[in-house]
Amino acid sequence: MPESAQSANPVTFPPAFLWGAATSAYQIEGAVREDGRTPSIWDTFSHTPGKTAGGETGDIAVDHYHRYRDDVALMAELGLTAYRFSVSWSRVQPTGRGPAVQVGLDFYRKLVDELLAKGIKPAVTLYHWDLPQELEDAGGWPERDTAYRFAEYAQIVGEALGDRVEQWITLNEPWCSAFLGYGSGVHAPGRTDPAASLKAAHHLNLAHGLGTTALRSVMPTRNSVAISLNSSVVRPLSQTPGDLAAVRKIDDLANGVFHGPILRGAYPETLLTATSKVTDWSYVLDGDLRAIHQPLDALGLNYYTPTLVSAADADPSAPRADGHGASDHSPWPAAEDVAFHQTPGERTEMGWTIDPTGLHDLIMRYTKEAPGLPLYITENGAAYDDKPDADGRVHDPERIAYLHGHLRAVRRAIAEGADVRGYYLWSLMDNFEWAYGY
Repeated sequence: MPESAQSANPVTFPPAFLWGAATSAYQIEGAVREDGRTPSIWDTFSHTPGKTAGGETGDIAVDHYHRYRDDVALMAELGLTAYRFSVSWSRVQPTGRGPAVQVGLDFYRKLVDELLAKGIKPAVTLYHWDLPQELEDAGGWPERDTAYRFAEYAQIVGEALGDRVEQWITLNEPWCSAFLGYGSGVHAPGRTDPAASLKAAHHLNLAHGLGTTALRSVMPTRNSVAISLNSSVVRPLSQTPGDLAAVRKIDDLANGVFHGPILRGAYPETLLTATSKVTDWSYVLDGDLRAIHQPLDALGLNYYTPTLVSAADADPSAPRADGHGASDHSPWPAAEDVAFHQTPGERTEMGWTIDPTGLHDLIMRYTKEAPGLPLYITENGAAYDDKPDADGRVHDPERIAYLHGHLRAVRRAIAEGADVRGYYLWSLMDNFEWAYGY
């Protein structure tokens, strides 16, 4: 990337910096009924009328299950040095318990071998929202047992791939799994229970901790274990006490609920107090916080757009939408006194404001929250309605500008002392964009 003309002290990315792309299993693999794979919550949800745009599903997606060699060849042609993908839990362990289906594991073994043969470092995400339906039928993430099942699954995949894959991510964006899946219901499994969403968040944290321990029990010590958080950059509409209190509440629900126990071994007291009318947190048992608070080798940060909030009475006409899909139910438990506002500026096709300063702020925050912990941008990117020009090519000026701006933000953070080791663009290919469809 050319240096900014305004840059007085040009900063280059470190020589070993990883340049990658990221995907997830349900969004690209297809082959949902092949080789023993059983339905996940996203199979069920996407086949439920009215849940996804146009009733679209991941049944075929981009058929990565059959075309992975071609897809890896595209990565090599692009010059990627890393590729982050997720494993389909129900392809490997169809009921979410018991022995693995070897043909399911074989797909990921072959994918990893293909990547390594092309000089591309694989990064495995164990869970990107596709819980086996049988585990949801037993209660899903609000049930404690799901965390133990995840640890068993993590050990299975770690044993199969840990000799060749050095980068591991336990969970992708547990906020979405908990609060969009069990709070607002705009994601699978589509439940709308504020108390269940907070229980789900705790059991996802527990799954991360137990899964980290399970991975380390079967893998070489050189391997890195991380988690990818979609931590929100929460900003106040004004500096009034009410708006600053709104920031505190949403920051706890978006960020502190995960990084508190994971990085410091405790939930924020302000979170526990604010949600006390929704839940008593009695499901946090003795030993849970120790189990969750495992040393991390790295932290993954996913960033797309900042969040702008105020006290709800600051502007009665302000929209309450929060950019996470249309729903009559909020993904923010006990935050009825908070209003969400559209941040100013240009927007992507999904209506998300383009603001690279948020990525810089996020990196610097976690540089302070977790000093010495290497950081990776595990997702960043933009959705546009790409159309070929008269010459038949997609010239993509909006996305190119988006990437220039966000990579400059990463580079600026590195210049200010942040230990950012890599950047994964979302996504490698067009894919099934969850409730937004294709």
